[in-house]
Amino acid sequence: MSSELESKASFEATVCGFLCRQFTRPKPIPATTKLTNQVAIVTGSNVGLGLEACRQLLKLGLSRLIMAVRSQTRGEVAAQDLRKAFPAAIISVWTVDFESYESICAFADRCKTLPRLDIAILNAGIMKSPFTIVPSTKHETMCQVNYLSTVLLGLLLLPILKQKGRTGGNSRPPVLTFVGSDRAYEVTVEKKGPVIQQLDRPEHFTQFEWYGKTKLLLILFVSTLAELVDPDDVLVNMANPGMTKGTDFFRGIPSIFMPIIRFGQFLLARPVAVAASIYVDAVTARGNESHGSFLSDWTIKPYPSLCYTQEGYHIRERLWEETLAELNFAGVSKIIRKVPGDRQR
Repeated sequence: MSSELESKASFEATVCGFLCRQFTRPKPIPATTKLTNQVAIVTGSNVGLGLEACRQLLKLGLSRLIMAVRSQTRGEVAAQDLRKAFPAAIISVWTVDFESYESICAFADRCKTLPRLDIAILNAGIMKSPFTIVPSTKHETMCQVNYLSTVLLGLLLLPILKQKGRTGGNSRPPVLTFVGSDRAYEVTVEKKGPVIQQLDRPEHFTQFEWYGKTKLLLILFVSTLAELVDPDDVLVNMANPGMTKGTDFFRGIPSIFMPIIRFGQFLLARPVAVAASIYVDAVTARGNESHGSFLSDWTIKPYPSLCYTQEGYHIRERLWEETLAELNFAGVSKIIRKVPGDRQR
């Protein structure tokens, strides 16, 4: 938890904070950055930010890319363009459905067959309306995709990254980057009672609010996870791309609101190449100082104000226990015990 940034947290939740973030000038990746012989996974990589992040990683010499997508057909279309542009790289399309725990586990098992794994960017996410429940898990769809399934995949990839990320003489530790959102600055959750169940109730549902809540939960969980993982084994951080144009992110928005959204994007949104460079910065240019941190605008930003309060601490504790209980069918508690090495919670 980057507590030294606490005094700046309230500013980030203001309109001025948002505008400052959106108009921050990009910071270039160091010219010496090379990903030769490295292997990366990017989820949600057939369109938008995920696809552009793949392109930028390949430009840095990435040797093998796993494009983790829901649709094999759409993934192959995107992969063909990348294969033409980067013929020396091995580009594979693997399917994974973030509404299915079974699919997440099968994908992680497949990752165990990789000879090495250096980078994982967990970018897949949705903003959906109306309120829907995933039948197989009984959780609201955004909570399932943006939080529970993302956390499950991250936990399952941790031991694989630790085991396979130091092969070939790579001096940097492997990196696990969760994609966050500055929408988390603008929301909160109920202070008492179960945490995850709050998002499974349709009362007061709006897609913008729920999306922000799922990203707030992700921050709370990942900040705890990072305390248990040695950054020399696996570097764990979060990256916020900010408001971005040229993506499919708003595909679930009712059409009546789209003119307003398009106008706002025209005025304020970043080009997709600029926003995706924040992902690449998080996995190539950041060291141990970024472990457990919220990266936005090519720098470390404060967590939402809730995270620095006593109430936030208790919410974080309950969320941690609830999440491990939900996902323990996949052996996540055992993973948590084995990955940290000498660290203790």
